[in-house]
Amino acid sequence: MKVLLDTNILIHREASKIVNEEIGNLFNWLDRLHYEKCIHPLSIGELEKHSNPVVVKTIQTKIQNYNALKTEAPESSEISAIRAKYDKNENDNIDTSLLKEVYAGRVDYLITEDRKIHVKASDLGITNNVFTIDDFLEKSTTENPELSEYKVLSVKKEYFGNINIDDEFFDSFKEDYEGFKSWFNCKSDEIAYICQSEKGNILAFLYIKKESKDENYSDITPVLPPKTRLKIGTFKVISNGYKLGERFLKIIFDNAINYKADEIYVTLFHKSEEHDRLIGLLTDWGFSLHGLKNTPTGDEEVYTKDLHQDPDTLKPKNAYPFITKNRRFFIVPIYPDYHTELLPDSILNTESPADYIESEPHRNAIQKVYISRSINRDLSSGDVIVFYRTGGLYKGVVTTLGVVDEVIDGISSEDQFINICRKRSIFDDNELRKHWNYNVRNRPFVINFLYLYSFPKRPILKSLIEIGVIQDIHSAPRGFEQITQEQFEKILEASETNESFIIN
Repeated sequence: MKVLLDTNILIHREASKIVNEEIGNLFNWLDRLHYEKCIHPLSIGELEKHSNPVVVKTIQTKIQNYNALKTEAPESSEISAIRAKYDKNENDNIDTSLLKEVYAGRVDYLITEDRKIHVKASDLGITNNVFTIDDFLEKSTTENPELSEYKVLSVKKEYFGNINIDDEFFDSFKEDYEGFKSWFNCKSDEIAYICQSEKGNILAFLYIKKESKDENYSDITPVLPPKTRLKIGTFKVISNGYKLGERFLKIIFDNAINYKADEIYVTLFHKSEEHDRLIGLLTDWGFSLHGLKNTPTGDEEVYTKDLHQDPDTLKPKNAYPFITKNRRFFIVPIYPDYHTELLPDSILNTESPADYIESEPHRNAIQKVYISRSINRDLSSGDVIVFYRTGGLYKGVVTTLGVVDEVIDGISSEDQFINICRKRSIFDDNELRKHWNYNVRNRPFVINFLYLYSFPKRPILKSLIEIGVIQDIHSAPRGFEQITQEQFEKILEASETNESFIIN
């Protein structure tokens, strides 16, 4: 397998000072999987123009560690169209030339953190071959669990005073923020969320703060108007393929709901790829650039997410974690063998939480995959799903709410099916093949959905029949079955749901 590496990946790898902690994880996996690391001749030219002569000299001595492509793929009409649509300068043209090698099949994958390259890849229909670092690590971890060096432990709350400030995880904060260590020590009795490896290394850290309408925002331009806000004070996740970023976003959104916040905001420098990735994650989930905050060390960018927008006018990810009752509602079965693996936050009292630590990417992800052969395939983005854990009259229970992000039907091949499901499915490739070939006359389709809410109380099938959600024991759902708004509200009432995530 040939993997083409974007120029910035090489710079971070071969620079005299490692500035991207995830690069080591990436190259470790490339070596263990025996992938051929390729470099484009145009990237070599870019490297030689780098502003830091030390970096140039270092890279020139190590270039032989890579397979420099000897020829370039021919230009095609599709590639020319991409150039005409997107390319404004030499760097854009080089990026498209890298994509051209993937499109022509001369390399198997391209790894890049450049979001514009990913947009181009989507237009070319090759998104399954173009990866961010985190996406590639997720793919590698999912496909080769036996090669993973460590397990990721569950997220936990911890006092600052019990967290090791000397862990190398915090080095980038110390470099970016003068006085970070003093600030950290002053917070010794306050709570942060952390995630560690089983070796004790910190992999993710989150500190959030509730701010009242009286907060002074005079150092932010434009000034933020008075609102109750949740501030993301400190947030960092190391890319390691375990979707920790989404797991921590869920924590942020849950706290915003509990605090009844009007808005969430974060301030951060925009001066490294670490910041670029965090900004990309936030903007994917509805944050937008508001302005700048003046600090002694320079201006920070301010990103906000308004929590009072109408979910019906937004894409599900931008509206997350809110829905309205002006939707369609469906109930769908999920077998016990798969239920808690896919929806670990909806674990039953009879199951052990220790069996569902976040050691698989799909467990941490908000975005998940549900595979179905339902007769009813008429679902749309924004539809609400109620998951029913099968088990009969007394063990069958509704446990979870999700919202449809995307419906993928008409899948043409087994390989395409596997590529669509692989990242966020609970199944490995062999299990996915079995699903695809189970009934050749009724191929499966895929629902990409967002995990939304776990019911605090789980009404059993008997109760669902009594309140009129399901007709009788023989009418338990066998596929996607639409229910009325009134039936949905009965489920909310029976499950004692806190409806603060539902906007009227």
